[in-house]
Amino acid sequence: MEDVLDVYHRPYDPRYPVVCMDETSTQLLADARPPRPVAPGLPTTIDYEYVRGGVRNLFLAVEPLCGWRQVTVTAHRTKIDWAHFMRDLADHRYPAADRIVVVLDNLNTHGPASFYEAFPPAEAWRLVQRFEFHATPVHGSWLNIAEIEFSVLARQCLSTRLPDHETLVGEVAAWTAARNRTATPVDWHFTTADARIKLKRLYPSL
Repeated sequence: MEDVLDVYHRPYDPRYPVVCMDETSTQLLADARPPRPVAPGLPTTIDYEYVRGGVRNLFLAVEPLCGWRQVTVTAHRTKIDWAHFMRDLADHRYPAADRIVVVLDNLNTHGPASFYEAFPPAEAWRLVQRFEFHATPVHGSWLNIAEIEFSVLARQCLSTRLPDHETLVGEVAAWTAARNRTATPVDWHFTTADARIKLKRLYPSL
């Protein structure tokens, strides 16, 4: 925990950008019947019945100090999907960075080994050298700022029925572009000193 909190209080350095990443799933739901008003002049009514269209995975990365976000929709959440998402960050968003400092959880697909499953050894090693990983503790995923962004995404974008993959991709892209235009940074206040007081019960007794 203190390791992650220390990362959050590093001064901004474009050579070592701090990025938080996480992933979640969302269900594709289509209306069984077209929405329509129950009578002329009344608001449109959405039928409670829906048609399931499968599940999609969303990878999200956020740079808290710059207010930049990226969300990628994939059909699966395998190690290979994660590796390609991270390579895209390294080569397109941060090509000039010496190392990308990443805060993430302990999911089994998150880690250097995934690069070796997705790419040849030389490419995998190149990517391993581009990243510095800091994992949140077990049951401590709330320390990942990416979860804050997912909460906003869920309220502003995913709270309505999205019937298919293309619609989901379009809505997520529009949400991401709008968030990035405002470039609102995340002002994290919780420190190691706070943790040692408020979460004292989690520390061993000497």
